[in-house]
Parts: sequence; structure tokens; C-alpha cells
Amino acid sequence: MAALSVWFWNERFWLPHNVTWADLADPAPGVEYPKAGHLLSALPLAVGIFAVRILFERFIASPCAFFLLHIHAASVHWRATPNPVLEKVFTSITKCPDSRHLDGLSKQLDWDVRKIQRWFRHRRNQDKPSILTKFCESMWRLIFYLFMFTYGICFLWKCPWMWDTHHCWYNYPYQVLTPGLYHYYVTELGFYWSLMFSQFTDIKRKDFPIMFIHHLATVSLISFSYANNMLRVGSLVMCVHDASDFLLEAAKLTNYAKYQRLCDFLFVLFAVVFFVTRLVLYPLWILNTTLFESWEMIGPYPSWWLFNSLLLVLQVLHVIWSYLIAGIAYKALVRGKVSKDDRSDVESSSEEEVDTNGANNKRVKMASSPKVENATNGHAVATITWPQQIRSSSSSW
Repeated sequence: MAALSVWFWNERFWLPHNVTWADLADPAPGVEYPKAGHLLSALPLAVGIFAVRILFERFIASPCAFFLLHIHAASVHWRATPNPVLEKVFTSITKCPDSRHLDGLSKQLDWDVRKIQRWFRHRRNQDKPSILTKFCESMWRLIFYLFMFTYGICFLWKCPWMWDTHHCWYNYPYQVLTPGLYHYYVTELGFYWSLMFSQFTDIKRKDFPIMFIHHLATVSLISFSYANNMLRVGSLVMCVHDASDFLLEAAKLTNYAKYQRLCDFLFVLFAVVFFVTRLVLYPLWILNTTLFESWEMIGPYPSWWLFNSLLLVLQVLHVIWSYLIAGIAYKALVRGKVSKDDRSDVESSSEEEVDTNGANNKRVKMASSPKVENATNGHAVATITWPQQIRSSSSSW
């Protein structure tokens, strides 16, 4: 283990030339440099954040949701009638039986094929998160993202590197760790650790592996920048990403409450802020200082290359997400409605089949993705559907 630790913390990888860990170990009295051990404090904080989330959703978010009658009505799922044969097929063979399975089950149970299809549809819906669950989750995220963005702006407003990014590299890596910067970093890190915890207790969604890897990558990036004392530029990255996250969650809340016009407005506002922060500020402000200004002031070294490579990959993701958002915003504004995105694994629609006079079957799709349905003269019009990739973009790094 000692040999592995020495190999992992190789000074020639982590630090600029002619700098050693010993140089950072004993700063002057009253001066503190970032140390990897500081990151351990994010773990108990993550547990605390997770506990606060449970209390918030139960005593604040849930009453708010029930206060909105649409949320209450839409949160009720149609449940499938218990049937051991169909349950065994559902859990062991397939959740979406084809015609061969349907015909066999119809003969075995003496059920109509449509009745079996309805049973499987209701059974699938039981495993999907309700509108109430997603409302509470989005409200929690909205409060946290808004708090962190407000804190980040207030903190960075007084920091010199906010206005002149050259300060990110002056006297690097001998840059003092201030209490405000420490709290900013550890709180963000604790929040994303809590998201990793909550994935195992929340309703399992189809994008579980993707979101788990995404949260793990976020935790790794925040931890990496803390370990090699790139906190100043890291704080700018976090603030840039937090700027649009709370708007997305606000749009989801208004969607669940069926405030269509407000939802459309917030989504368009989210798209504008997303484009400005991710396609303008991030490359011209963040990448400019990490790639060019730092090259001139401290020169490249192995962890510098890795850090910038990860930031460039992040920019590629920004472009992909922006393309998806632009397509959805265009359809919402120009065409007035958006068809369901097949990639929307997380926010797939719940369906309930309603029989009218025993003859006509009408399928009604209830929004469980961020879309808005406006019932006019009995017609449901879907206006916005956000694919899974956009949901994944709503995070710090």
C-alpha cells in the first residue's frame, strides 16, 4: 500500500517542475494549502445533506406538491392486478412481450390480448417515478442549485480571479486556501456524493448507470482539482455550471404543476443561459485561462495535461447538449409541440388506457418527462420533452 501511495502521489505528475509535496506540507503560521485529506470531510457532509433532503421532501416539498391539485391527481399510478403468471413473465422473461408471448399468455390465462397488454403497461408504470416523487426531487435540486449559485456569485464577486483570471496562476501552487473557498468546494463535493448515495434508495431509473458514472466523474474532477490546488479556476467552473441548473429544475416544477406558459418561458430562459455560459463563457473565459494563460505562467506538466483534457471533453459534451436543447427549443417555439424523444429513458411517459362506453379505447399519455400537457377541448398537446442527455447535463462538471 505504501508503494502504491508513492506511485499514485508522484510529484512529477501532480505538481509543476521543481515543486515537491514537502514544499506544501508546512506553510507559514496561519496559512493553509489544500490537502487531499480535507476531502474526507465531504463524506459526513454528504450524509447530512442526504438527511436534510429527506426531511425537506417530506415536510416542505410534499406539502407544496399536494397544495397544487394537478400534482396530487397526476401522482396516482394505475396499478396492475396481481397475477403470478404475468408477474413471473414480467420479472424473469420480458417487460414488453411480443406477439408470440402475448398469444401464449392469452391462451394460458384465457385473457384478451389487449387486457394482457394493459396489464403489462400498468405493471411497467408501477416502477416509474410518480409526478409527486419527481416534483419533490426537482424542488430539492432547485433549492440547492440556487443556493450554491448565489453563494458562488457572492463569494467570487470579492475574489480577484473572478475579474482577472491571471490570478488563478499567480504564485501557483502556493495559493492560500481560504475558508470561503474550502466551504464552496466541500459543499459541492458533498452534494454530489449525496446524489450517488440517493441513487441506490430512489426509484430505479433506466439511466441509473449513466447518471452514476456522471456523478462519479463529477466527484473525481472536483477532487482532482482540489488535490493539485486548482481551486481558483475550479470555483469558476462550478459557478458557470450552476448558473443554468436551477432554471432547468424550475422549468420542471412548472411543468409538473401544468403552468404551460411559465414552463415554456423558463425553458427558453434556461436554454439562453445554458448557451451563454457553456458555449461562450466557458471556452472564452475558463478554457482560455487553463490552456493559454497557465501555459505562459506555469508551463505544462502531466496533471496539467490531464486536467485540460477533461475540461475539453466537457466542452464537447456542452456542444452536444446545446444541440439537443436548441432542437427542443426550436420545436417548442416554432411548431408549438414536440414529439417524444426516444432517447428519453428517464422521463418516459406513463400511459393509462381509458375505456369509454365499453367500446372505444383512448390512450392518454401523462407527462412524466419535463413536458407540458394542455388539455383543450379534450385534446392533450405535448409541448416540451427533454431527453435523458439534457437531464445529465444538469450538474456541476
